[in-house]
Amino acid sequence: MKNCELLAPAGSYESLQTALHFGADAVYLGGPMLQLRAESAGFSFEQLQAAAELVHAKGKRMYVTVNCFAENGEIDALEEYGKNLLLCGADAAIVSDLGVLAELKEKVPELELHVSTQANCVNRKAAEMWHKLGAKRVVLGREMRLDDIRELRDKTPDTLEIEAFVHGAMCMAYSGRCLLSSYISHRSGNRGDCTQPCRWNYYLVEEKRPNMYLPVIEDAGATAVLSSSDLKCIDFLQELADAGVTSFKIEGRMKTAYYVATVVNAYRHAMDGTASLDVCEKELLCASHRPFDSGFYFGNVAKDPNNDGLYRSDCQFTATVLEATDTEIVVEMRNRFKVGDELEILSPDSLGAKFTVTAITDMDGNAREDAFLVQEHLRLACPYKLRAGDILRKRTV
Repeated sequence: MKNCELLAPAGSYESLQTALHFGADAVYLGGPMLQLRAESAGFSFEQLQAAAELVHAKGKRMYVTVNCFAENGEIDALEEYGKNLLLCGADAAIVSDLGVLAELKEKVPELELHVSTQANCVNRKAAEMWHKLGAKRVVLGREMRLDDIRELRDKTPDTLEIEAFVHGAMCMAYSGRCLLSSYISHRSGNRGDCTQPCRWNYYLVEEKRPNMYLPVIEDAGATAVLSSSDLKCIDFLQELADAGVTSFKIEGRMKTAYYVATVVNAYRHAMDGTASLDVCEKELLCASHRPFDSGFYFGNVAKDPNNDGLYRSDCQFTATVLEATDTEIVVEMRNRFKVGDELEILSPDSLGAKFTVTAITDMDGNAREDAFLVQEHLRLACPYKLRAGDILRKRTV
């Protein structure tokens, strides 16, 4: 897997910094237009330029999502937009609309193009056609099996790169094409405004008894009949690489920096062989997730009767390290902790290290027993040599 890329989401500048700190080879993020996520996850041109400078200074790559299905009125703006992305330092644009790809290829031919999973590329002929139209890379539809990927790789040009999702949320619809949010909430998931109604709880109502709501229960206390599992491929990355995948993509532009840190760190160690699979699997339980499965890679997904569709996490994000010496760290508090608490360290340099908080001091030198002000900067004694960007967490399970 030494030639495979670990591609991480960056829905904010903090998440981008975190992804790079924990070992991502590339990041993907949205710009100010057609970026298929909530507006808050889009970077301005100035922010994109700053992001690119940071990414390239570390020898990494940055891809910008332009993967909404465009309306007629948006096509004319694509030439200027593509040129601005190049000026900002984007290494590629991720597109799903055939018209968007055609317009960018014609008007901004220097801009590398990747085809989004939203384009539902699930066969070798589609992949070959996208490549002929100008795509350097295809992001495969999540419905493909390993055998299908292997055949696609064998029967497409070597110059076509193959990217596949390895971790994160799965959509109930075909590679994300869903109208449920549009129908229920009048907010389109295909325009980046999904309200995720497939994650809601539902009740059964008989038409002649309109006020009698019967819970649809799959397991004790759970009514999430639509919610999918989370994808997890950390235990068969080599098989994906052997099938021809060269970029391992983590879902999560709307996830927290703590989530990005945890997942990127686990996959980095797994890819590099610097931690056992068992340790890496346990790391993934420390970020908020739904029950895991392997998606469609080994065939159709069988419904797990124990999948309650609910989020869970073994740890709570406690603080981010801002500065560090051999004996002391300055942290930004995120969730409450006290003197006497045992905190775990999330760092690219170590997995599972712990220490007990023996003293807390504010930036004026005042001793504190309890850290309860969110984003307050505090000093802690720490027996480990940490780095800015490392994270502290507290085990809850």
